[in-house]
Amino acid sequence: MQKESYPRILSLLLWLFTVHSAMVGIALILIPFQLLEFFGYFGYSGIFFKIQGGVFHVVMAVAYGLAAINLERAHFVIVFIIAAKSMATLFLLTYYFWIEPIWTVFFSALGDGAMAAVLYLIYNKYRKLIIHTY
Repeated sequence: MQKESYPRILSLLLWLFTVHSAMVGIALILIPFQLLEFFGYFGYSGIFFKIQGGVFHVVMAVAYGLAAINLERAHFVIVFIIAAKSMATLFLLTYYFWIEPIWTVFFSALGDGAMAAVLYLIYNKYRKLIIHTY
């Protein structure tokens, strides 16, 4: 892969994270309770945590978008995103294996782990490119 493509790939990756997180957030906020059972959540009746999870995803979408807009100034935001995705992976796997085996929790853990790993790898390549450029 050419060195010049890493900034474009990193930005695209962050925009994909933005769209994904915004869509998940909006879906969590708007999804009717009847559909929750399809995703493995049985017997849930309160709306606070469903909406809180949705708002959290929208907030993270803003962080991803801010990082994508200005990669050169986004170091700490990207480090935060990698840390947040890694912690989410550990939390979701722990929840799935020790508390409640909900299939969407497991696949969300895999997705968050993959996003953290890919972002980490691409961001490291990008950082090496910028450091050697100066």
